[in-house]
Amino acid sequence: MVKYILSVDGGGIRGIIPAIILAEIEQRTRKTIAEIFDLMAGTSTGGIVVAGLCKKDKPQYSANDLVEFYREYGPYIFKSSFFRRSILSWFNCAQYPHKNIESVLDKYFGEDILKNTLSNVLITSYDIQNNCPFFFKSWKEGNIKLKDALRAATAAPTYFAPKYLKVNQKEMVLVDGGVFANNPAACAYASGKRLFPNDEIILLSIGTGGTNRSIKYANSRRFGKIGWIKPLLNVMFASSLDAVNYQLDQVIADKYIRIQSQLKIASPDMDNITSKNIKSLQQEANAMIEDNQELIDKFCDVLS
Repeated sequence: MVKYILSVDGGGIRGIIPAIILAEIEQRTRKTIAEIFDLMAGTSTGGIVVAGLCKKDKPQYSANDLVEFYREYGPYIFKSSFFRRSILSWFNCAQYPHKNIESVLDKYFGEDILKNTLSNVLITSYDIQNNCPFFFKSWKEGNIKLKDALRAATAAPTYFAPKYLKVNQKEMVLVDGGVFANNPAACAYASGKRLFPNDEIILLSIGTGGTNRSIKYANSRRFGKIGWIKPLLNVMFASSLDAVNYQLDQVIADKYIRIQSQLKIASPDMDNITSKNIKSLQQEANAMIEDNQELIDKFCDVLS
């Protein structure tokens, strides 16, 4: 029997790209994403995408609803005061207030819990108190609220404060899973093998746009501790994408489908929420669909 796994990368506001690609797949197959996939994994913004598409209680969301989520609430989530944008934020607070993202997650996910999702869900995070990855699994940590899991999963260092959570009497301080798995496809594959040991696995992995942003030697030589923070985060979030891609390509080859393209016109910044950039991200998503037409056609043909 064939089991289908979906993996969605992290990338902040760039999450609008996989939302648009998944809307295209829903339209072509005339099936909801939750009906197609047996396991769905997401890192950071990818966690919001998969949780949104698997939400069981009314209202249920389509991929198009999530496109609207990014358009409407992205600017509010990444809204910052002058104080937080000033030099003071480098020393004593995160760049964005966590109450904004928490109120949006509460509005969208309410009291829904992980075990009520329409498909198996895996959301990545990292526990900085116990120095280990932590995976929110709907089949294991079922009673955790989706909004709490997503708040932890999207707590990108410097952008949002970490999330304190107590799970099974264990205290954890959680940050964005992108610090170790910005592309969660390998985590998804490992869980898939555990959940479906005797089944064939087909894994669809969707990126949020690659970047050619580089750090020149002359610049890097001048970075001090503070100067390295943002470039180091960018390196951390970008480096795992290609590594995981290579690993899965070697392990499952033609059973691994990766939809990803370099960003050409949109900003790679995960918090660029100008209306111009959101339009550019939508154009990038449509270009990515065009560039990967053959892969998407093949995948949708298999399903239908």
